[in-house]
Amino acid sequence: MPQPTSIILDWGTSSLRAMLVCEAGETLDTRESSEGGIQFVKDGAFEAALMRTVGEWFSAHVALPVLATGMITSRNGWIEVPYVDAPAGIAELAAGTRKKTLENGAVITFLPGMRNPAAQPFPDVMRGEETQIVGFGLDKDRTLVLPGTHSKWARIASGRIAGFQTYATGEVFALLTKHSFIAKALEPQPGSDTKWSAFDKGAEFAASDAAGADAFLSAIFSARTGILDGKLKPEDILDYVSGLVIGSEFRQARAAGWFQNGDEIGIVGNNILNSRYGRVAPLFALTVEPGPENAAKRGILLIAAEAAKH
Repeated sequence: MPQPTSIILDWGTSSLRAMLVCEAGETLDTRESSEGGIQFVKDGAFEAALMRTVGEWFSAHVALPVLATGMITSRNGWIEVPYVDAPAGIAELAAGTRKKTLENGAVITFLPGMRNPAAQPFPDVMRGEETQIVGFGLDKDRTLVLPGTHSKWARIASGRIAGFQTYATGEVFALLTKHSFIAKALEPQPGSDTKWSAFDKGAEFAASDAAGADAFLSAIFSARTGILDGKLKPEDILDYVSGLVIGSEFRQARAAGWFQNGDEIGIVGNNILNSRYGRVAPLFALTVEPGPENAAKRGILLIAAEAAKH
């Protein structure tokens, strides 16, 4: 049985996820605490929250080093770690880490997020996605998309993350399908399948040459008119809106210069969404290089290994 060499934390606002990892990067055990999210930790008692989740690992394996990423490094977290400005690579991210010694003698390393000072109208930021980008690989120039509530489009150039831009696609989708009058969707039934024909209908319009596809605020009203005209069924709305907002994200990313039709892009991150983004990419004549499932873990270990040299 491989021996554990570190504990990796993905510590966000709503949950704490922990992995017990060996030297080869294999995950030996996991823990997750919905009560350990930073919004639930009172009076700054983060060390106690950590011990409630992984204390038995320390009891079994002594003072393992801990690597922490996510909102735990924000101003609302345990230690606020300043963002590292793009362009930046592994060396700059490693130099931006902060360390703290726990009561049991274990050292916890807090990884920084990234800031894009060139973004308009204000600098853009991310915490955690940069580890996925590093884990994907910085070895060749390319564009990556990281699907999520706040999707990121990032450019790798000369071995560094040159810049990135956030698209609030997932958040807009949730607002439209849960709270809006024009696109409120039925709750999916347990075990219900994706309505791919409805998804494709939305995505294909967003990718089309139609002038109206440039007008997202108008296009989204089609979720309402599609029902009125009998072209959509109520059970289609969720996937139709998903296709429309993701397709619109691609359209806007192209307009912002993140890719040109015919490029190859990488998709890394949210496995649930990756298939949807991979389905939209060919509509823009893109080929896809899928990222590894363990991209974030690999990136964290690479940054931590560089930080340990200094």
